[in-house]
Amino acid sequence: MSLNELRAAVTLLSFLVFIGIVVWTLSRRRRESFDEAARLPFAADEAGTRLEGRHE
Repeated sequence: MSLNELRAAVTLLSFLVFIGIVVWTLSRRRRESFDEAARLPFAADEAGTRLEGRHE
């Protein structure tokens, strides 16, 4: 196997892994958990605001 064949194989493998990650990310089964994770920073901010309001 020459160096160019190895480079082509690594490029192809990297592309397939990338496509796999994209498909996994956009799958309907994962959507709910990703949406929940996306809301976490806002939930923590709201909880902190509520706690500060209680101490005043």
